[in-house]
Amino acid sequence: MSKRVVRVTHSFAYMLHSVPWRETSLLIQVFSRDHGIVALVAKGAKRPYSSLRTILAGFQPLLLSWSGAGEVKTLTRADNAGLRPLSGRALMSAWYMNELLLYLLPREDPHPTLFEAYDDALIQLAAGAGAASALRRFEWVLLHETGYGLDMEPPDFDDPALEPQLRRSLRERIDTLLVGRPLRTRAVLMALQRLR
Repeated sequence: MSKRVVRVTHSFAYMLHSVPWRETSLLIQVFSRDHGIVALVAKGAKRPYSSLRTILAGFQPLLLSWSGAGEVKTLTRADNAGLRPLSGRALMSAWYMNELLLYLLPREDPHPTLFEAYDDALIQLAAGAGAASALRRFEWVLLHETGYGLDMEPPDFDDPALEPQLRRSLRERIDTLLVGRPLRTRAVLMALQRLR
């Protein structure tokens, strides 16, 4: 029995992770607003003159097209859809969000509300706004979208007085979901703090 070939055009997405695949290609994980997390092969993306080398960058909004019938689809087109310049702490926060998405979401399960929260958080981080409120809002939506949310109304994420308790509550819930799968970004942050 053959699987149905899926063709997707111009899906708003972000690349979450990439690894080399064969000599000239990349295997990428993307988070799409309408399709969730999708694994794609970007053929030829490692070639020196490939246009994909500059387009397939983390934390940058993309318009992607792909097709395929298996678990891993083939990227057929990629276009840049904006710019989110990140550095320093903002970059670590963005890596943390990517790691949570990859660990907690099943493949090809769309979460448009979570996608918007991710996009909003990246905009806030790129603007140099408070990383804490952007992360707490994202974590809140992630937990609610995956069915593990806290049983309370959304708080004021911009209130600095609420931040420590909110961070503790959300991290405890996330840590419960990630038992046996430690976050690499958290380990890196802890190592950096020890070096100070």
